[in-house]
Amino acid sequence: MNFEFIPFSDADISSITSPREGETKLGQIVQSGLNNNAKYVLIGVCEDIGPQANYGSPGSKNAFIPAMTKLLNMQSNRILSGKNLSIGGFVKQNCSFTNIAEARKLVEELDLLLVEILEPIMKKGQIPIVIGGGHNNAFPLIKSYYFATNAKLEVVNLDPHADCRPLEGRHSGNPFSYAQKNGYLSNYTVLGLHSAYNSETMLNYLNENDFYYSYFEEYLIRPEKLDSDIQSICIRSHKPFGLELDLDALKLFPASAYTPSGFSIELARKYIMKLASSQRKPAYLHLPEGAPLNEFDEKITGKAIAYLIHDFLAAYK
Repeated sequence: MNFEFIPFSDADISSITSPREGETKLGQIVQSGLNNNAKYVLIGVCEDIGPQANYGSPGSKNAFIPAMTKLLNMQSNRILSGKNLSIGGFVKQNCSFTNIAEARKLVEELDLLLVEILEPIMKKGQIPIVIGGGHNNAFPLIKSYYFATNAKLEVVNLDPHADCRPLEGRHSGNPFSYAQKNGYLSNYTVLGLHSAYNSETMLNYLNENDFYYSYFEEYLIRPEKLDSDIQSICIRSHKPFGLELDLDALKLFPASAYTPSGFSIELARKYIMKLASSQRKPAYLHLPEGAPLNEFDEKITGKAIAYLIHDFLAAYK
C-alpha cells in the first residue's frame, strides 16, 4: 500500500517519554490510539509527496516524531495535565513517484485515507490535531468536517502563500481552492501573505470569493494590525472554524518553503493562543510543512510544534 495508518500504543508513548522522579510528564498521562473518548486526538502525517507535487521540497514527512518526542516530555501540571489528549497514530508514506502527475494522483489517495481516519473522530465530537505532512492535508480535514457535520467550515490560516492554486491535480498549493470548489468551505481568511509570492491570479481568486487576506508587510508597518485581524475573526461569528498555521510562515524555520523573513515563534504562539481561547470553537488544529532534514532541524521543529500544541490545548476553552 502507498500509505498506511499506524496506531500509537501505550508502549510507543512510553518509548519516547523520559520519566523523572518527582515529576509527571505528559507522556505518562496521555491516552493512545483512536478507541477512546479523549477530547483531542493527535494524528501525524509522515508524507512529503504533497509539497513535491507542488514543485516544492521534501522533508515534511520528518516532523511528527520529533514533535512527539518534545511534546510527551513536557510537564503535566496545573496548566495542562494531558488527560484529555490521545496520540492516535500516524500515516506513513510507503511510496515514491517518477513524475508530477503521478505525485498528484498519490495525493488524491492520501486524501481518501485521511478522510477515513478523520471523519469518525469529528463525528464523535473530538478535535483533531494534525501534525506533519504538507498543506495538502488541509483539504481532507475540511472535507471530513463537512462529512461529519453536514456543514461547511470557515478556515483561518497564517501563511505566506494563499494555497488557492488552480484545480490542476491535488498538491500542497491548492487545498483551499479544492475545498471551495467541492462546496466544503464557507469562508477563508489568510493572514500574513508575502506580497512577492502570491500571483495576481491568486489575489484575484481571493477577491472574487470575498475571502479576507492580509499581507505580512502590513504587519511590519503596523504590528497592531495582527491583533485587530485576530480579534475580528474571534467576534464575527459563533460558528466553529478550522485553525491552520503553515510553518512556512515562521522566520528561519526548517520548513518546506524556508524563509529568512517571517513571523517569530512568539507571534505564532500568540496567534494560536488567541484563536484557541476565543468564544468560537476551533474544529481542528493543523500544523503542516515542518521539514527537518538533520538532527539540529529536528530539535527546532520538534520543540516549536510542541509549544504550539501545548498552547492550543492550554488555551482552548
